[in-house]
Amino acid sequence: MADDDRAHRTSDAPADLKEEREAFVRQFLRRGFELTEDVLAENRALRDQLVRAQEDNARLRAALASSDAIRDLIRKIETLETERTELVSQTSTLAEASRRSEERTSEIEQELHDLANLYIASSHLHATLSVRGVVRHMRELLQQLLGAEQYAIFVLRDTDRAVVLTGEGVDESTVVVVGEGPIGTAIATGRSRVVEGPPQPPGSLDSPLAVIPMRVRERVLGAIVVCSVFEQKERWAAVDHELLDLMGAQAGIALVSARLFAGVSDARTLLSGLDALLAAPSAPSVVPPPMDPHAQER
Repeated sequence: MADDDRAHRTSDAPADLKEEREAFVRQFLRRGFELTEDVLAENRALRDQLVRAQEDNARLRAALASSDAIRDLIRKIETLETERTELVSQTSTLAEASRRSEERTSEIEQELHDLANLYIASSHLHATLSVRGVVRHMRELLQQLLGAEQYAIFVLRDTDRAVVLTGEGVDESTVVVVGEGPIGTAIATGRSRVVEGPPQPPGSLDSPLAVIPMRVRERVLGAIVVCSVFEQKERWAAVDHELLDLMGAQAGIALVSARLFAGVSDARTLLSGLDALLAAPSAPSVVPPPMDPHAQER
């Protein structure tokens, strides 16, 4: 029992998101950086050849004073001039290829950062079966990855009301009527609402920047509401929309899993009877009592 408690507490410890993301990105970028260095090395070698060709050209021109070698020297000069032109062309081609490679490397780096953010968001939501741990991870993801400054997470108290489970910079006593206002409408319809364009100036609970319903099996359990973001966030990035969609799809599942696990002293007991459930005909899911946002973690 003590070992299970220690493992449970360890799973609640927040991870260093920045270090995980940087380690994830460095692993995939190393090869791209090596290829870029090879291209730049070839470019430098061609430039060195061009310099040597120009020096040979200068020496040959100085030797033209000898009348007996003029004809041969002229032919040599013409050959060197042709080689110089080809080298200049190759240098320009390599420079353009190097520029495209750098642009593509930057794009890959951004894509890997985005992928790392989504991977971390998904893994952290399901890293704990504690309600308090899930809520803490949701807050960290909203603040550190999305850049949310003021936000709230609403859960349904009954069929027509939603209350604040947690939030930052908002009135946590706020009650939303399902079907009324932007938050209530999003919960009623299950449709996300994100303000187009730059997420500035800040909004409010009456006019939020983003409302993302939390769904489990197409049923809405509540909503993630972003009222304002930090000043340095000048625009919504593509990964922001992906992160919001991921949290809308996964946060509800993580909360329900943690709620079902609450009160169970040994997770192994939940495996009992799985074979009977597989053999039994489908039955309506048993819905646990409403989640109390002010309940203490067991």
